Amino acid sequence: MIFFLRCLLGLSAVIFALRAAEPVWPQFRGPKSNPTASNPALPDTWSKTKNIEWAADIPGRGWSSPIVTGERIFLTTAVTEGKSKAPQMGTEYSNQYVAELMKKGLKMEEVLAAVKARDMEMPEEVMLHYFLYCLNLRTGAVEWKQEIHAGHPPVGRHRKNSFTSETPITDGERIYVYIGGLGLYAYDLSGKQVWKTPIEALPIILDFGMGGSAALYGDQLIVVHDNEKQQYIASFDKRTGKQRWRTNRDIQDKTQPRRSSWSTPYFWTHKRTEIVTVGPGTAVSYDLEGKELWRINGTSSNPVPSPFVADGILYLNGGMGKGFYAIKAGASGDISLAKDTRENEYVIWSDPRGGTYLPTHVAYEGFLYTLNEKGIFTRFEAKTGKMTYRERLDIEGAAFTSSPWAYNGRIFCLSEEGKTYVVPAGDKFTVLHTNPLEEMAQATPAIVGDRLLLRTETKLYSIRAAAR
Repeated sequence: MIFFLRCLLGLSAVIFALRAAEPVWPQFRGPKSNPTASNPALPDTWSKTKNIEWAADIPGRGWSSPIVTGERIFLTTAVTEGKSKAPQMGTEYSNQYVAELMKKGLKMEEVLAAVKARDMEMPEEVMLHYFLYCLNLRTGAVEWKQEIHAGHPPVGRHRKNSFTSETPITDGERIYVYIGGLGLYAYDLSGKQVWKTPIEALPIILDFGMGGSAALYGDQLIVVHDNEKQQYIASFDKRTGKQRWRTNRDIQDKTQPRRSSWSTPYFWTHKRTEIVTVGPGTAVSYDLEGKELWRINGTSSNPVPSPFVADGILYLNGGMGKGFYAIKAGASGDISLAKDTRENEYVIWSDPRGGTYLPTHVAYEGFLYTLNEKGIFTRFEAKTGKMTYRERLDIEGAAFTSSPWAYNGRIFCLSEEGKTYVVPAGDKFTVLHTNPLEEMAQATPAIVGDRLLLRTETKLYSIRAAAR
C-alpha cells in the first residue's frame, strides 16, 4: 500500500511538472510564427474591467511582445531618464508634414531636418535603461528584472517606434535578448546573465530605429541587419554568443534605393532547413551555413511583415503595395516572376499588390487573413489565392501595427488605439464586437493556455474568462 501511494505521488508530481511546463510561447508570433490556438476557454470579449485576470504595470516603453516558458513571462522595455517623445498613432502624420513643408518651398535637406526634429528621437537626446522583466504567469507579479544596458541608445528611433521593439526568444532554458545596434544577451531563468555579445550600430534609413527580432534553431541564433551601410545576416552560438558565420547582403529596391528592413527571419524545415529573410526589393533564403539558396524580387523598399509556413506552403508578404507570394519547398536560384505573370515552378500563386505595410498575416482553417495599417482586412483562400472579401474594419478609421491572431473561429485585430476588432472566420465579413482597453498598443499578443497576454503602452494584461 505504501509503495502504491509513493508511486501515485510520484506520478502526480510528474503530471504536475508536465502541466507546469505546458504554457509555452517562445518567440514573436508564437511557436509556429503563426499566432493561432484552439482552446475553447479562451475569451473573445474583454475590456479594462471584464475578463481581466490581472494587469501589470510595465514602466518605460517597448513594442516587443511577451514570451512565455513554464510559468514565467518575459518582456523587454526601455526607461528614459527625463522626457521622451510620445508615440504617434498612424502613418499619415509624417507624410502630411512633408507635403506641408514641400508646399512652403523648402529644400529636401531642410524638409528631412524638420521631420527629424519633430518625429525622430536621436541618440544624444535621451539616456535609457534597458530592462528584461520576468513576471509570474498566474499573478502578474514581477519575479525579477535585470538591467541589460544603460546609456545613450546606439541608434535613433521614429516616435512611432520604440527602443525595444525586438521580441526576445527562449529555448526553455535561457532567454535571448536582441537589441539592434547594441547587442545580443543571454539570461538564465533566474535572471543571471550568461553572456553578452556587442553588435555594431549601423545607420538605419532616416533614423527610423530597429524592429526585426532574432530567430533560433538548434544552437544557432540568427540576426538579420539590413541597414544603409552594410546589410548582413549572421549566426551566433546560443551557448557562448560567439559569431559562427556572417554573410553580407547587397539587396535593395531599385526604384527607391533603400537598404533598411524590419522583418524577422524564419526557419523553414522540410527536406532541408533554410532561413527565409525579407529585405528591401528582394527576399532571400539561406542554408544553415549562410549560403544563398534562392531569391525572389518584388518586395517593398521598407519591408516589415515576416514570412511563415502553414500546411507546407511558405507565405511571404512583400510589404506595402508589393506582392504577396505562396511558395512551395525546394526552390533554388532566382524564382522571381516574369513580367505579367503570377505563378511559376515554385510560386504557387501571388497577388501583385497584396502585401501590407506593418502587420504580418495569419493563416487559419485554410485561409489567409491580411490586415493593413489602415484597417483594410482581406481574406484569401490559402491554396489558390482566391480573394473572398476585402473590407474595412472601422469606417471611422483606425491604425494598426500588431499582427492579427486567431482562435475558436474568430480573427482578432488589435488597433493602435487599443481596441480589438473580432471577426468570424468564414465567407462573410462582419465585426462581431470590439474590445476596448483605451490605451495605445502595437505589440502582438501571446496566447498561453486559456490566457491572452496583451501588451499596451504601460501595461501587460492577462485576459482570461471570468469563470476560470
